[in-house]
Amino acid sequence: MGTTYRLFDHTADVGLEIVGENERVFFTNAAYALVDLITERTSVTVKERRSLEVEGEDRAVLLVNFLRELLYLIEGEWFFINRISSIEIEGGQLRCRVEGEGFDPSRHEVRKEIKAVTYHRAEVNESKEGWRGRVILDV
Repeated sequence: MGTTYRLFDHTADVGLEIVGENERVFFTNAAYALVDLITERTSVTVKERRSLEVEGEDRAVLLVNFLRELLYLIEGEWFFINRISSIEIEGGQLRCRVEGEGFDPSRHEVRKEIKAVTYHRAEVNESKEGWRGRVILDV
């Protein structure tokens, strides 16, 4: 009996590069980038607010954990996000409030399914020009 499997190349990732003039704007822009990949954010109305809190030992891990939590809200709880109303970052903790509503198939189109936010090649850097980071999404 020969080999029962073989490996093949498959492009199933999307790289996301985020910028922001400061840390809060950077993380807010990251959230909006994820949401905008999944749906048209302007089609989502504000009917509900939710609080999130995540931790990470460095900014790259904090970014991945933050986006993973947002992805769970969207894909796991079908809570679509219109905006980030507040965001606080202190040490290795990020706390924020998100506003949006439950998924409504008559108004919300799912553009792309994101399966996971990965740690692979995740990075966040601060410079005098602002904040810049990258993360890989499994689609």
